[in-house]
Amino acid sequence: MTASPTLTGVYIFSRNLAETIAFYRLLGLEIEEVGPDFARATVDGGPTIEFGAAAITRSYDPDWREPAGPGTNTLRFHVGSREAVDAKYRELADAGYRGHLAPIDAPWRERFALVDDPDGNVIGLHSPPDQES
Repeated sequence: MTASPTLTGVYIFSRNLAETIAFYRLLGLEIEEVGPDFARATVDGGPTIEFGAAAITRSYDPDWREPAGPGTNTLRFHVGSREAVDAKYRELADAGYRGHLAPIDAPWRERFALVDDPDGNVIGLHSPPDQES
């Protein structure tokens, strides 16, 4: 029997690594700048989120093509409360990042909002679910 794969990280292509690092630091992640074309964050001791520029990818994959069009996935980040969703959304939008869904009371009982990172990746902010009455 083959063991199930283990998710160890997510790799995000960055057109401008400095802008990407600034966004994710404002989001609240601690970013380790590994080199001029690569950085990483470990989220609560779990999987890493790695950020790389085209140069590093092309160094090992000469057939690589830069992504085009809107992202099809969302990275979801838990924030501590309903109020924290609103505050983080406001902070990111006020810093000039595109808020693409203002905070809502979602059907799944969480406060939820969406913001785009500098490369158009969708970032979800969500609170713990409300307790059922």
